Amino acid sequence: MSHKFAGLIQRGGVFYHIRGNTPEEALKTLIFAIPILPSGIDREQLLTAVLEREALMSTAIGRGIALPHPRTPLITDPQEQQVIIAFLDREVDWKALDGEAVHTVMLIISASTKFHLHTLSEINFLCRQEKFYAILKDRRAGEEIVKAVKEAEQTWQ
Repeated sequence: MSHKFAGLIQRGGVFYHIRGNTPEEALKTLIFAIPILPSGIDREQLLTAVLEREALMSTAIGRGIALPHPRTPLITDPQEQQVIIAFLDREVDWKALDGEAVHTVMLIISASTKFHLHTLSEINFLCRQEKFYAILKDRRAGEEIVKAVKEAEQTWQ
């Protein structure tokens, strides 16, 4: 699955100054800010699915990053899968195991559980790389984030 993750970000987009004092508020702001959703999904449906998953267990993975997603895929077309990166206006307590407040959210919309798990593993790998983590922490431009992901993907092949 080479060069997939960079494409997911390009499809989903990078958003800045997402407001909210709680995970619920931040997710609602984000979901209603996304200009284009995969066909067949409405914003309320996505928000409900993401909040239901969040209620089971926090999707914060530590170091200020959360990976919200629906528990079961809401889409079937792999071409519509996407990852939306959002930089929050202010850090939010997301109940992360490391206790760190979240500054960056990556909303994952995938068409299958297998692809979802693959995407999670790529994100986890990237977020452990100091160079990539610094790009997120500094809230760099979307093009720079995608470029860094493409560079990392070159080494995975």
